[in-house]
Amino acid sequence: MDVLRRSSMFASEVLDVFDRSLTEKELVSQSKALCRDYILSRLNQNGLGWSKTEINFSAPNAALAEVSLVLLCLGDELECIQPSLYRNVARQLNISVAMENVVSDAFLGVATEIFSIRSITWGKVVAMYAVAGALAVDCVRQGHPITVHIIVDSLGQFVRKFLVPWLKRRGGWAEIMKCVVKMDCTPERPWLSSVIDSLKYFLTTVYVYIMKEQ
Repeated sequence: MDVLRRSSMFASEVLDVFDRSLTEKELVSQSKALCRDYILSRLNQNGLGWSKTEINFSAPNAALAEVSLVLLCLGDELECIQPSLYRNVARQLNISVAMENVVSDAFLGVATEIFSIRSITWGKVVAMYAVAGALAVDCVRQGHPITVHIIVDSLGQFVRKFLVPWLKRRGGWAEIMKCVVKMDCTPERPWLSSVIDSLKYFLTTVYVYIMKEQ
């Protein structure tokens, strides 16, 4: 995470890139690009050794790369608090990753449940990305890498339908960089609080989704 320790001047330049009114298309595109980066990180973290070329992922925008690193940092923090929640997600949801529509419906169902209670927070946003990453790991591990793109598209669909207005009010993804202290990956207290809430929602989500499938 050396990049996160760069000067505050560079961080300011990154924020300036986002300091304008972003369109829905731009926000959805950025959200999907961040999802691709998150998934790639989790695939490599789990020893699957995939590259952007192998799964046809394009390189992220230079400014967005800074935001991506912060998102990954917060995702690490979330997954460390309760790692069992973000392992074998497909098994927890009792779904087959061989069926693209099932994976898409499951992801959208989980995302909907995560955001169904109270207000939208960055903690819930990160939780959604953590689920996407974990589900993608299950897909690749079980021999269905093409389904990774379905997860990315599903996340984009969810962002377009439910999160674009919220992101616009915050000036886009740049605000997530305020969730770390001095860009050193030390989460602030509001972030930790939202993480705990997200864990509760995800536990409830798994139960609710499984019950719906009975």
